[in-house]
Amino acid sequence: MKPVSDASGKVVSSGLLGVKGIIAYDWEVAVGNETLSEAEFKQLADLKIPLVQIRGQWVELRPEDVEAAIEYFKKKHDSGEMSLGEAMQLGLGADAEDVVTEVGLPIVEVETEGWLEEMLSSLSAGRLKITPVKTPRTFNGKLRPYQVKGVSWLAYLNRFGLGACLADDMGLGKTIELIALLLHERSGKRVKKPAPTLLICPMSVVGNWQKEVERFGPSLKVMVHHGAERLMGKIFAREAKKHDLVISTYALANRDAETFAGVQWQHVVLDEAQNIKNPAAKQTQAIKKLNAEHRIALTGTPVENRLSELWSIMDFLNPGYLKSAEHFRKNFALPIERYRKKERADVLRGIIQPFVLRRVKTDPKIINDLPEKMEMKVYYNLTKEQASLYEAVVTEMLGKIEASEGIERKGQVLATLLKLKQICNHPALFIQDGSALEGRSGKLARLEAMLEEVLAAGDKALIFTQFAGMGVMLRHYLQDKLGCEILFLYGGTSKKQRDAMIQRFQNDQQGPPLFILSLKAGGFGLNLTAANHVFHFDRWWNPAVENQATDRVFRIGQTKNVQVHKFVCIGTLEERIDLMIEQKKELAESIIGAGEAWLTELSTEQLREVFALSREAVEE
Repeated sequence: MKPVSDASGKVVSSGLLGVKGIIAYDWEVAVGNETLSEAEFKQLADLKIPLVQIRGQWVELRPEDVEAAIEYFKKKHDSGEMSLGEAMQLGLGADAEDVVTEVGLPIVEVETEGWLEEMLSSLSAGRLKITPVKTPRTFNGKLRPYQVKGVSWLAYLNRFGLGACLADDMGLGKTIELIALLLHERSGKRVKKPAPTLLICPMSVVGNWQKEVERFGPSLKVMVHHGAERLMGKIFAREAKKHDLVISTYALANRDAETFAGVQWQHVVLDEAQNIKNPAAKQTQAIKKLNAEHRIALTGTPVENRLSELWSIMDFLNPGYLKSAEHFRKNFALPIERYRKKERADVLRGIIQPFVLRRVKTDPKIINDLPEKMEMKVYYNLTKEQASLYEAVVTEMLGKIEASEGIERKGQVLATLLKLKQICNHPALFIQDGSALEGRSGKLARLEAMLEEVLAAGDKALIFTQFAGMGVMLRHYLQDKLGCEILFLYGGTSKKQRDAMIQRFQNDQQGPPLFILSLKAGGFGLNLTAANHVFHFDRWWNPAVENQATDRVFRIGQTKNVQVHKFVCIGTLEERIDLMIEQKKELAESIIGAGEAWLTELSTEQLREVFALSREAVEE
């Protein structure tokens, strides 16, 4: 058979293609060394004789093959039109085994023209040829070469309405690639402004998105949709159209489905797209019904290795491309997962290849482009419980600070810092009541999600905390949630235990991948280069102390690039003190001092400003 599209990519249907877009095709049957049209083949079939002469060449025609060919094309391709997704699957070999098992035919060969030929031929060669887009002038920063490729790939698939899954390793810049895409669409002389993009993400990363857009794409107008006072219905629709990006959460995807349905979106983007791995969940079903010209999924985990999640994510991106869930289970999930059929895995990899872009830090082309140490802020929000405790402490302690002076005042300031840090970590750390941890801390939820990506990539990580009690809670909670052994070193650890832990972490490839350390006990004197991630769960507001802890990993003997993650809660003292430190970095270290004592020198009015809780700090 021969699907055709002209050199411009013109199609039968109007507008963007998508995998359901219709293209015209002609089909031919190869018999011997000759190709026959449909009419010629049917004429030969009507003769019902086993040996026929075709253009001077004698060829054997088995009746079962003839009948199978006619039935196959009647069933699947009798209209002269097919979907783009079907044509791509045929071109990428998806139907090859189906054809053999269903009707006994040899592999179907596809010839194409124009952009479809270019796409399929480059994919067959293992590389999609895409013209790089220019970095938008409004992008505040510099895109690395692999990031330019990511933006160009997103823009390429968007041209045809094809959904895209950007599955880069954590830390390679999925967020800024999406920001650059939105800026690219708004650059140059365009007829009209694109429709708004809807970004759906976990509540724990809403603040992170706000900050990253503010940093890299300040010209983009951002609207956050969450909280009790969020806009609904037609008012929401009118306001959304005034913005470039609307950020909301998975929790609201089903609850506010009717409101979201009132807007025609340019893109619907899912961050941490594994949240729709359950196709039966109401939020998954609501998300799949959203109206958008283009769909994008972002995930730091290798989606091609998780077949339970793959179908649902691909069904969101390109509905119907992998057919029904039952068809996928029968033809791919069972053969690959239960029977380890490599040929089925190869077929699946081939047909999803156009829609999944996966880059890993272990790729030399990526590693050579990355700095040796990347430091990044991890923004998160407080839960309502955390916010309530936070405000109560601020109200109580500001009164005490104002009524005291001298050493007593300094003590009150440090006590306030301690309490607010504990609350930002987890209410259970502050209350000390041994209560359950799940669902009560925005910071813990963010850490858990990021550690899942670390483990999926086969990496190792250190997690620093100032509180031994927090370390104990983290260890028990994360071991249960992540299903792996976690080491914990603190002041009470004996030298023998300490040495054994380091030995296991450094040298045992099958050993514990995560190591929690109290800052005082593990912040110096250790060589832990087996890790390539460092998480500062709570901050010691002195750059020298944090750098010393980071240097347990970033030191001689380290062969991997190191990613340092510093947690910052939006709208709290964490964000304001972090900003003060950033502003003082160019000054002598003595101005900040060796610990947190410099904060006690702030006036009561300055402290009031530092401690104040902003509305944006609290999740729904």
